[in-house]
Amino acid sequence: MTLNGWIVYNGYLPGDKFRDFAEWIQRAAARLYIETKIVKNNELLGLLATDSIQLLSDAQVRKPDFVVFADKDIHLAKQLELLGIRVFNRSEAIAVSDDKIASYQLLASNHLPVPETVIAPKAFHSTPENPIDDYHEAIRILGFPMIVKEAFGSFGEQVYLIHSKDKLAEKVHKLQGHPFMLQEFIGTSFGRDMRLHVVGDKVVAAMTRHAANDFRANITAGATMQAYHPTAEEQTLAVAAAKAIGADIAGVDLLFGSDNAPIICEINSNAHIRNMFDCTGINVADFIMDYIQNTLK
Repeated sequence: MTLNGWIVYNGYLPGDKFRDFAEWIQRAAARLYIETKIVKNNELLGLLATDSIQLLSDAQVRKPDFVVFADKDIHLAKQLELLGIRVFNRSEAIAVSDDKIASYQLLASNHLPVPETVIAPKAFHSTPENPIDDYHEAIRILGFPMIVKEAFGSFGEQVYLIHSKDKLAEKVHKLQGHPFMLQEFIGTSFGRDMRLHVVGDKVVAAMTRHAANDFRANITAGATMQAYHPTAEEQTLAVAAAKAIGADIAGVDLLFGSDNAPIICEINSNAHIRNMFDCTGINVADFIMDYIQNTLK
């Protein structure tokens, strides 16, 4: 069977990082003689009517057999699924990955190791009163320093290291109206973590990341990277984390706990692959397309 696919990325984001990911996937598909078309999400408008679900798009010359969805446009991913198209990753997995609170809830319910986490109560808007008095028990359990992490964010930009009750009060007041959580600080992993790229049932590539002057180890913030050979325990945990949120493909970030025991930090359903290639020489795109081809046989 000759497969035909789309690779969808966000047409509104600046820079070429997401287009670059799509092109890597397209080249990997071509090596398997799979025809693909790169499509921006703003070229695929979903139409809902009483008697039909459609796409308003010049790209829909032929409905694809699959879509590699390199975006967080969850409603578009769902629209494609409602049209009977297999999406990698599925909309539910993208949604859970995008919402860090939801992902931690699934991980904890599957008894996977995560930092101890307290979910902030929902506030619809900022109030004149500072709600810090609502967090006495959370402070007792987590202590300082602690992490405050917004539910939605990328590249570590919505993650904060808090050292005192006064600073926590300031941050909590500022974040009213935004979903966020308070989290145990894993001091043994300060400025370092590992990224394991999961495809299907296996880890296909891994690296460690190291920051000299930051508790976060994001490459975009200046961290360095090094090829890594994960232990069997780390690989098993990364695959289990991806499965817990229903992801076919994921970049799983692990922290180094006590005695280097792995702790899940985050699961990325749209993890980029260029840095992994630059670090390890492994082209994750080839594994992704092999997995898609085998899944659709």
